[in-house]
Amino acid sequence: MAVEGGGTLSEIYSNSKRLLLRTRDGLERLERLEFSSSTGVDSPELSFSIKNDIAQIQSLCVEMDRLWRSVPSKPQRDLWKRKVEQVAEEADSLKESLGKHLLRHQKRMLEAKERAELLQRANGESAHVLRIFDDEAQAMKSAHNSSRMLEEAYFTGVAILSKYAEQRDHLKRAQRKALDILNTVGLSNTVLKLVERRHRTDKWIAYTGMVVTIIVVYSFWRWTH
Repeated sequence: MAVEGGGTLSEIYSNSKRLLLRTRDGLERLERLEFSSSTGVDSPELSFSIKNDIAQIQSLCVEMDRLWRSVPSKPQRDLWKRKVEQVAEEADSLKESLGKHLLRHQKRMLEAKERAELLQRANGESAHVLRIFDDEAQAMKSAHNSSRMLEEAYFTGVAILSKYAEQRDHLKRAQRKALDILNTVGLSNTVLKLVERRHRTDKWIAYTGMVVTIIVVYSFWRWTH
């Protein structure tokens, strides 16, 4: 509450001492609030009240400094001078303590803001990293599927070529048997040439099938990579 500054030197001094007690009590409450939690709780209303009381004490000191000079007795003047100086020094000390508290509170608020911004950026970067890992996982999965498909195509081509080779061997054995039979029954050279020509045709068909199969497997491998 506000305290009037009028009255005698003794009355003004008493008012200033009551204000000093109230200000010290207010600062102690501010410090308890500040260190009661890791976030440093603050009371703007209490801070404003303390600041207002300190300003009023300093105003009373100005009034008392004017009044003690008018005291007739020199010993009394010296006594009042020391009293007024003590009040003024204590008011300055309380003002400095309040200023330090406000600076600490401002610093904590700034640090909290920076932590919040850093956490927000970190969350955004984490999400970006997770998206990168997800894209990499999808790419690896696609590459694995392509590799598996290529292996299947390769083994299919090998099986087809093996079949062609097996059929070619069968054809050769059948042709040899046919030639033996024809030679046995004494067929003409013309018939033998026809058989050989058919043998060469079958051979080219087998080779062409092998080449086509290789081209298909190679084209599929290029497409998947």
